[in-house]
Amino acid sequence: MRSTQQLSITLPIELTNAVKARVASGTYASESEVIREGLRALMERDRAVESWLREEVAAAYDALRADPARGIASDSVRVRLDAEHKLKSG
Repeated sequence: MRSTQQLSITLPIELTNAVKARVASGTYASESEVIREGLRALMERDRAVESWLREEVAAAYDALRADPARGIASDSVRVRLDAEHKLKSG
């Protein structure tokens, strides 16, 4: 049984050039290798986001539900963000 399957894809010129440049530089042996590595990175990022959601966001949500006084009003957040933005933009 085959462990690979051929797939035809269409990429924008900019991405095509990026793939070809990586092969031309010798970093990767083939275009397929570049795409595989990109997909692995995407899958790893997805796993990291899922883990963050399960472990940190869900815990923060549960803590807020248990003690609503921990929350900050959206107006307060907006005022603080506006003030920080004004400081940075000078």
